[in-house]
Amino acid sequence: MQLEYQQEEAVIRRRYRLVLVGMFLALAAAGLFSFAIGYYPLTPQEVFQAFLSRFGAAGEIKPQAVTIFWSIRLPRILSALFIGASLSVAGATYQGMFRNPLVSPDILGVSSGASLGAAFAILCGSPNWLIQLSAFTGGIAAVAFSYLISRKSAHSQILSLVLTGSMVMALCNAGVTMIKYVSDPNDVLQQITFWLMGSLTKTSMNSFSWSAVPMAVGLAIVLLLRWRINLLTLEEEEAITLGINVRRLRLILILASTLLSAAAVCLGGMIGWVGLMIPHMARALVGVDYSRLIPASAMLGALYLLLMDDLARSILSMELPLGVVTSIMGAPFFVYLIIKRKERD
Repeated sequence: MQLEYQQEEAVIRRRYRLVLVGMFLALAAAGLFSFAIGYYPLTPQEVFQAFLSRFGAAGEIKPQAVTIFWSIRLPRILSALFIGASLSVAGATYQGMFRNPLVSPDILGVSSGASLGAAFAILCGSPNWLIQLSAFTGGIAAVAFSYLISRKSAHSQILSLVLTGSMVMALCNAGVTMIKYVSDPNDVLQQITFWLMGSLTKTSMNSFSWSAVPMAVGLAIVLLLRWRINLLTLEEEEAITLGINVRRLRLILILASTLLSAAAVCLGGMIGWVGLMIPHMARALVGVDYSRLIPASAMLGALYLLLMDDLARSILSMELPLGVVTSIMGAPFFVYLIIKRKERD
């Protein structure tokens, strides 16, 4: 019996390594392919030469190719990779904490809070960096508000978090609606609407660098604690008997997931469904063990959002909002999940 278990575990580990290698190769190929998407396509040779030009390498390359590589394509591709990985990891973490596969990263109001912060900053005529900062602050404040209120509830912490998160989302959405109502329809309203649809059009290396720090911190925390998420999928009493401080672990993971979600939203706007869809796809590939699921979700989410961004800027002559494309892909998948759970029950 023990030998059979060891053999089965060896097969699972081997398959997991193959899946990660396959994802990495697909990610590298998709990243190189993404440089060729756009009004000014770059060949692989131009990409290589443009990259080396920053380090003093001499070569015959057009100046506009260098500008497009460093100022437009590279920050956009890096942003898609980091946002996709962050939303997917946050979604997988929340699904494990709440023991519900239909949970998404905005369950505690982070996206709604970030939208309210960004809308207020746009209304005040703030520059782009201040809009990002306001969105990030709004997302963090919304989750902090949800968590603090849930601690005063007499119900279980999970139920309290879900209820307070729904309340905070409703309040923040009402605030966004009010800001849109009083905004100038010829200028400010259009900016708010465009931001809420989600896009990477205005991404730059400065905006990416600012958001990459909290995303990297959040990813590092979740990756270090990923095996402990398995314990949160148990009943709370069982986890406590195993020596786990459930409340502290849940708080740390909520903080890390909030950093991921808030930074992703402040960089790319409202990009929905990624945190809901990708963890399910990753489970189908590597199983339900979170020590394997979190890395797989990060890589698969990065690949998925990069491909969706390529689709958004190539399917029509005009660029589609990225949030619209992910919603079109995500809504049917959500219906499939509901039907699948109904058949299982």
